[in-house]
Amino acid sequence: MIYGYIRVSTDKQTLENQIFEINNFCKKQGLKIDGWISETISGAKNYDKRRLGKLLRKIKKDDLIICVELSRLGRNLFMIMEILNICMTKECQVWTIKDGYRLGDDIQAKVLAFAFGLSAEIERTLLSQRTKEAMNRLKAEGRKLGRPVGTFYQESYKLYGKEGRILAYMNLGLSWTKIGKRLRCHHQTVQRYVEKYMPEYTNFNYLNPATFPKAREEV
Repeated sequence: MIYGYIRVSTDKQTLENQIFEINNFCKKQGLKIDGWISETISGAKNYDKRRLGKLLRKIKKDDLIICVELSRLGRNLFMIMEILNICMTKECQVWTIKDGYRLGDDIQAKVLAFAFGLSAEIERTLLSQRTKEAMNRLKAEGRKLGRPVGTFYQESYKLYGKEGRILAYMNLGLSWTKIGKRLRCHHQTVQRYVEKYMPEYTNFNYLNPATFPKAREEV
């Protein structure tokens, strides 16, 4: 598969020029674009949150991505290097028209892949070191890290505050699966929540509907 990737930063810019350049290039090379990926978004946005990220997840060996220049892939060097490293790891090619890059299955590409991977690893190591240094500094200043002692974990739980609805659904005889669908979570999440925070209602067959009039209204 041959993909044409085009990107502009704002809606005031046009994609037509990039499309023209890629089509003209492919005509000279005897190639045909099988699919276009176009987007209007800043290159500073992480590639994984762009359409480019979806493309990188589905590309296969021997696929080819053509773009006008490397800056279309990303705004900063590390992002571009990470993208190219992904492509070369998957053994697909990246060609740019203005820059004249040909990243494929050759010794030059393998050297670049090693350099890109090493750079990314160095960046991750530096980030980890900076994080540890920051935590150590906070500890030295006497600041406590993590969840404050005594905070109630239930407050951050997805089902916190929905006990009334849960009891009403249970009283209607709904299964854990149906209750989970109505509360938009997995049925095991509901079951674990009831067992942990509502143990007195784990056997809900005996419940009286009149006991929960407000909950019944919320169903």
